Order: sequence, then C-alpha cells, then structure tokens
Amino acid sequence: MSSAGLGRTRPVRADARRNRARILEAAEAVFAEQGASASTDAVAERAGVAIGTVFRHFPTKPDLLRAVVMSVQDHIAAEVDVMVLDQVAPTALFDFCSLVMEAGAAHRDVFERLVETGVQARVSASLARMRPAIDVLLERARDGRAVRHDLSADELIALLAAVCQEAMAGDWSGGLRRRALSLLFGGMRPTEAGL
Repeated sequence: MSSAGLGRTRPVRADARRNRARILEAAEAVFAEQGASASTDAVAERAGVAIGTVFRHFPTKPDLLRAVVMSVQDHIAAEVDVMVLDQVAPTALFDFCSLVMEAGAAHRDVFERLVETGVQARVSASLARMRPAIDVLLERARDGRAVRHDLSADELIALLAAVCQEAMAGDWSGGLRRRALSLLFGGMRPTEAGL
C-alpha cells in the first residue's frame, strides 16, 4: 500500500448504509415486540439480511443494543427539531415531555438489557443532546405564559429525566405515566402568584 493511502478510510458503500439502516429499523421493531432478549437471527430475518451481515455491522449484541438506543435518540431528536420548526404553540414543550416519556416506555426492554451489559443509558444524557431544542421550546412556553417564568432548562431536564428514568425502571403503566406527567406539568405551570 502506498503511503498516500495510509490513514484514509474508505467511504461506506451505499448498500452497506442501507443494510445498516434496515438492521437498525428491524432491531427496533423486534426488540419492541419481543423484548431485548430477542435473537439477532430474528433481527436478521426481519431486516431481510444474512446473520453475517448483522454481525459485520454489529459484532456483539450489546453493540446492536447501543446502536438501537442511539437510533431511538436520533428519532426523538428529529421529532423535536420538527416541533421547534413547526410548533410555535407555547404548549409544544408539554408535547415534547410526553414524547420523551412514551419513547422511553416503548424501548424499556432495550434500555434495561443495555444496562445489564454494563452500559448506562441515562435519560438525562439523551436530553442533554437535545438542549438547544429544549431551550427554544422552553422560551416559547415562558413567553406564552404556559410555564412559570422561573423554570430553567436545567430544572426541566433534571425533573423530566428523573420521572422518565423511574418510569422505565419500574415498568409503569400508561395510566401512571400520564398521571406522573400531569403532576410534573402542574408544577411547571404558572402559579397564582404569577411565577
């Protein structure tokens, strides 16, 4: 190999990118339906690829689980970006909180299995990635008097992360998740004192 070729990485082929995307999509669906203990064979079958293709992209099951978590986070971030662009209503912040809670519940098994492998999947870390969008939604909510004017993004992230993390750890029912969000939203809203 010439010295000019050293240090260069070859671009990923289009078919390899498509296979990776199909595998992640299939893994998300399979793990949501069957839990994180579902086999990689089931993922390969759903994706329509050979098991070797799955292992070429994700050498171990924890690698696949981590990639699924990152993919889920990317989907949420994309939805939040749409909220920022399209939803000018001051109540969009509440929609965002509900989205985070339901995404955590839908992928609880994946997060739990990932923790079993020694990898911490913290809601707070996911929310920190979305901080710029959260800042925009919070500012709109404050300007529209939908939330207390003294609510900070740090407080919101800490409270939402704590509630969502507990909801996942405790496998809360849909009713309990909605009730917890309702209580959280009550504390976020302006009080009679005008906060």
